[in-house]
Formats: sequence, C-alpha cells, structure tokens
Amino acid sequence: MFQFSRPEIINHGENFRCGFVAIVGRPNVGKSTLMNHLIGQKISITSKKAQTTRHKVNGIYTDQEAQLIFVDTPGFQTYHRNALNDRLNQNVTEAVAGVDVIVFVIEALRFSEADREVLQKLPKHIPVLLVINKADKAKAKDNTLINDFIAEVEREFSFTKILLVSAKHGVGIAQLINTLKPMLPLGIPLYPEDMVTDKSSRFLAMEIVREKLFRYLGEELPYAMNVEVEQFEEEEGLYRIYIAVLVDKDSQKGILIGKGGEKLKKISTEARLDMEKLFATKVFLKVWVKVKSGWADDVRFLRELGL
Repeated sequence: MFQFSRPEIINHGENFRCGFVAIVGRPNVGKSTLMNHLIGQKISITSKKAQTTRHKVNGIYTDQEAQLIFVDTPGFQTYHRNALNDRLNQNVTEAVAGVDVIVFVIEALRFSEADREVLQKLPKHIPVLLVINKADKAKAKDNTLINDFIAEVEREFSFTKILLVSAKHGVGIAQLINTLKPMLPLGIPLYPEDMVTDKSSRFLAMEIVREKLFRYLGEELPYAMNVEVEQFEEEEGLYRIYIAVLVDKDSQKGILIGKGGEKLKKISTEARLDMEKLFATKVFLKVWVKVKSGWADDVRFLRELGL
C-alpha cells in the first residue's frame, strides 16, 4: 500500500470521527480531480475523456478531528452498453451501498438526463451532499445563473447540503472537508495517519500508464484498451515495472505504437516520470502492446483484471 509522510503528529480525541464517503456522478464531471485535491496527492487518474476511472479508488484524508475515506467511483455509464460498462456500473452501486455519506458531483450550469439517472440510482437512506464543480466559470458569467441553477437541481432531490467548488483549482476543498466531518460516525481511524490510499504501488503504476494512454490517444482508441501489470519488482532505489496494454484489434496496436514507436515512447516516458515523482525512487518501465479480441465483453477476463 502506498504511503507518504505528513509532518504533523495527530492526537485522536474522544470526539474523533471516521467514515466512508463515496464520490459519484456521471462521467467527466471532475470526480477524480476532486479526490486528488481532497487528499492532497494524485492517486486517481484524470482525463477529459469519460470513463478513465474504472476501479474504486480509496483516498484517505486524516487530520486531528477525523479520517475521511473517499471512494472515487467510475462514472455511471448510460450510453455505451457492454460487459465492461455493466461491470463499472455495478462497481458504483456496490461502492455507495456501505458508505456513510455520498458526494454527488455535477458540473455548474449543466444538469443532464445522465445526471438525473445517477441521482435516481442513489440509496435513499444515506445523506447526499451535492457538490457543484467548475463553479468558478459559472460565477464569472453571472451569479443569478448559478442561483437559478441551484434552485433547479434542488427540486430533483432532498440534499443534505449544497456546496460550490472548483476541483481543478482547489477552491472550496477545505469547506467540503469541514462539512463532511460532522456527518461521519464517531470512531477510531481505520488506516495509519500517513496513508493516502489503500491501493498498492502496482495498481497506481497501472493507473498512471492508463491515464497517459487516454490523454495522448485522443479519440483514436476510445474504450478499446486496458492495462495490466505483468511484473513489478522492488529493488533498493529502483522499481522495475513491466506493463502490457491490451487492445481489441491489430489495427489499434499500430495506432498506439505510432510512427517509429514515437507515441508509445512518449506515453512510457511521461508515465515513468510520474511514477518516479509518486514513488520517490528511480523507475525502470517497460510498456508493450498485446492484442486480445473482445476483451471488453469477456466477463471472466474482466474479473481477472479486477474490474
């Protein structure tokens, strides 16, 4: 499990609170960016493309008053139906079932039918906090617009509270944390105070590569690829990581590799640099491409990938 040191010493009093908070919403509303700012460390991958998050990623924030365990879920997929997206939607449903609070994220001035579908799937017995992201852009236009928008969304659901944030710029993050703390049950911390995620270094390496793939391939390979770590070795002062990228067709392999291998080289280099920053050690990274037809509809294979 990945950890990094926080300088402060945390004394847990009798009023300490600890609980789980699910971050949910349709694809591409900024859930992963919000998660990263909440815990002060990048553990959940971000991209302008929908469905970059495919796993439930736990991020952990701890201070003297509370430990908040954030569950970053895949965006509910309502348009593209296959075994992969059915499994992702099931992951979201399972993630929210056992949490103490749900943070429902939407984009300022945009409440679509897809947002409404996600809202309808939320359990009724768990408090739901509405977070309106990208609020800085909305306020720059007209405060009246955002006030009218809030009133419109309030008619859809009985929210415990409504907050405006800008996840990209870290605006409203402290207020969100302080709002969530009293909503959690009293209890001792479940994780060490210096732990920011319960995911392994192996998992985080895989996610970093997948982020670069989504970021640099544009619309060329929308959802036809996934990543698996075939080997992960930790030596003193060095991680050796071997990662395979799965694609559905031979033609997609060429797109990913690029002319003279330049595209895959760029993806690998940037992923390695991110890993060295995250793990605070040198990294040897080898990335290659494998063709596995129909993997996104192979339920057994998806289970093997942990999806």
